[in-house]
Amino acid sequence: MAFERITEQSSLYRHLEKKSIEEITRNINEEDAKVAAAVKNVLPQVNDLIGAVVKKMKAGGRLFYIGAGTSGRLGILDASECPPTFGVPQGLVIGVIAGGKNAIENAIENAEDNEAQAWKDLNEYHISPADFVVGIASSGTTPYVMSALEYCRKHQIVTGSICCNPDSPISKLADYPVEVIVGPEFVTGSTRMKSGTAQKMILNMITTTAMIQLGRVEDNKMVNMQLTNKKVVNRGVKMLMEKGNLKNLDEATTLLLKYKSVKKALENL
Repeated sequence: MAFERITEQSSLYRHLEKKSIEEITRNINEEDAKVAAAVKNVLPQVNDLIGAVVKKMKAGGRLFYIGAGTSGRLGILDASECPPTFGVPQGLVIGVIAGGKNAIENAIENAEDNEAQAWKDLNEYHISPADFVVGIASSGTTPYVMSALEYCRKHQIVTGSICCNPDSPISKLADYPVEVIVGPEFVTGSTRMKSGTAQKMILNMITTTAMIQLGRVEDNKMVNMQLTNKKVVNRGVKMLMEKGNLKNLDEATTLLLKYKSVKKALENL
């Protein structure tokens, strides 16, 4: 089958500039409704990828995301939320974006075409075969990301990929490829929309499932979350009182603040 960029196909909707606000939001919502079904279709591939990630992380390895533009930003977002949510150290999950930190807020011209930079960026973290790398690229053709996976293969580093086109070049470079086909975008080629939503959903699955498997969640609670603000402290106190069968609010608050996490407080009751 010839490679086809569905992500670049013309929108199913015409003359958007003539539509009312109500029409635009309804049509966007109709397209967004297709995303969850598309993700459901690739759950077996997502499960295989997660299983491989968990195996590496249980052995002491790290998880890397690498991407350009929206895909790179989504990887950084997912990585940055792991320490506060699950209480893991900074650097266990790492997001790498073409163009570096400046590209998080600003578009960096031609960064996604810089093939040589990808391996340099990964090497800044002393990457090794103990780690796992997921390349994220809506098109499945981003040179920066493809180059990263090629270098990883040469250095015996296991990889996965997430893209939104079938039979994409990036999938051929990954050990655990995922192709989530969401169809043409509402605005032609604007992959920050459905493609980005699908990628975010899969990234949520990867880290959430991995952290549960690593014992960072108990029952359905974030017992290792960082106490970063009053809202989280209050959540932690409530959790501690429920799980520890404590009746006194002040006692629970004192315990939580002393041990810095619900899990450690429970262990010291």
